[in-house]
Amino acid sequence: MPRKFKGKQIFMEALMAEGVEYIFGNPGTTEMPIMDSLTDYPKLKYILTLHESIAVGAAHYYAQATGKVGVVNVHVGPGLGNSLGMLYNAYEANTPLVLTAGQQDTRMRLREPLLGHDLVAMAAPLVKWSVQAEHVDELPHILHQAFKVAHDAPSGPVFLSLPINVMEEETEQGPFPPTRIFPRTSPDPEGVRSAAELLAHAKRPAIICGDGVAFAKAQGDLVALAELLGAPVWHESLHHQINFPTSHPNAREGLRSDHAGVRQALGDTDTVLLVGGSFFEEVWHTGENPFPDGAALIQIESSPAKLSRNFSLNVGLLADPKQGLSALREAVSGMAGKDFAEAARQRNDAMKETKTAERSTQEDRAKRLWDNTPIAPSRLMAEIKAALPSDAVIVNESITAHADLKRTIPFEQGGDYYGTRGGGIGQGLPGAIGVKLASPERPVICLSGDGSAMYSIQALWTCAHHDIPVIFIILSNRTYRVLKINMNIYRQRFGLPGERPYPHMDLTDPEFGFVEIAGGFGVEGEQVTEPDKLAPALKKAFASGKPYLLDVVLDGKV
Repeated sequence: MPRKFKGKQIFMEALMAEGVEYIFGNPGTTEMPIMDSLTDYPKLKYILTLHESIAVGAAHYYAQATGKVGVVNVHVGPGLGNSLGMLYNAYEANTPLVLTAGQQDTRMRLREPLLGHDLVAMAAPLVKWSVQAEHVDELPHILHQAFKVAHDAPSGPVFLSLPINVMEEETEQGPFPPTRIFPRTSPDPEGVRSAAELLAHAKRPAIICGDGVAFAKAQGDLVALAELLGAPVWHESLHHQINFPTSHPNAREGLRSDHAGVRQALGDTDTVLLVGGSFFEEVWHTGENPFPDGAALIQIESSPAKLSRNFSLNVGLLADPKQGLSALREAVSGMAGKDFAEAARQRNDAMKETKTAERSTQEDRAKRLWDNTPIAPSRLMAEIKAALPSDAVIVNESITAHADLKRTIPFEQGGDYYGTRGGGIGQGLPGAIGVKLASPERPVICLSGDGSAMYSIQALWTCAHHDIPVIFIILSNRTYRVLKINMNIYRQRFGLPGERPYPHMDLTDPEFGFVEIAGGFGVEGEQVTEPDKLAPALKKAFASGKPYLLDVVLDGKV
């Protein structure tokens, strides 16, 4: 007799077939089929969080760190609603997620049951595919499609609504076996030739990269092409991954979040290569073209949806970034002569000098502010660098201190650093959980502003509960400093008086007690207010081998 499967068995066995190790979640009554099944599937580990946004944030960063699909399970309407802010960030970051929510028994659908809502409609704007299983026979196909769609370029979240009665129905249709897909695509040879001709004749080339480079594991190919061209390389203003080594002489800092700032950074560039990104996520409208007049534009993307989305191109290459960059390097090498090589060498040498000067400027800045109280961010980053284990991973949501971080600590390869995309705050604390689970052998240090940390402070409990040894360093400037900076920009842009207060942007009266909060969640902590106490506090934290929080009181002046 053929085996019969309940919906919940199809779900659990489909996850196992796809190689899922963790389910991140916060359960409710409609999730009982999954919770009750965990005993029967011990290889699937459930990471319990105290809020749905923590579950999504942790799964989001786990997927970023592993390249696997992250799996999240939340609870009906309010639970899914609590997830949407963090889901937005994952959607903007093209993170492959399967987000599920239990749904009420469909036989009560027309009677508006407790907590019932149209979950598919709620999730739809922030996912690639949103669907409800109406019958158990659909589940095998739905789950197969969910993992495929989450992975397909551009990758991203999908949402599944799982009614409780469907999870208990029986069928003879078992889960699909896993499919091996090799998604790398090669660029069109004619397109490669056209792009290479532009680059081989460029006098002042530049490259702007996004997280698609890291997803394709193409950092080495990007470095090789940048060196061949003698081209500076910028990251997008918000990026999750290290797509180009930050200590490399050709590495520039992140671009500003307005077109005028991008244009200023590019200067007199005559040829721009865009690879693996959104280009651009603006904050301020300037009405300017971000590229110099007459500059040739080339773009490499793995998805046609991102090619030429915002700008007309001279050449657009639909290709896996690794394949595209490799093909371009080979083609340019075949076209470039001695004059090109000499000009590229001169550009590379000039960038080495610039990089050395920038490093010296940051060191001088740290020395000048070394003994300041409150502590200067530049000193904090220097002390972290001195104490940091060699194989450590940084999860960064320091926001207004990120420039000091990037100028102080080199990040050489993918997996050394995870930032934020989307712009929604509170990503750092839960994100560090996902990164640590993805890289259990590496020390994980989370840097978070105090305002950001309060969006997801419950993440500390999950670390203590599951013994996930993340070191949290809270940068307590006791203000929404980025909002004050943006208030200044807003007033300047719209011709408003500058010498005015910043209403409701200070985090005082009372101040946060992060050490006490951490203690209440079972995490040991220490507050540091004096610069000379930083080094021993960091040493103690890094040696603790368990979840630990440092509350570092920083200078918050604008």
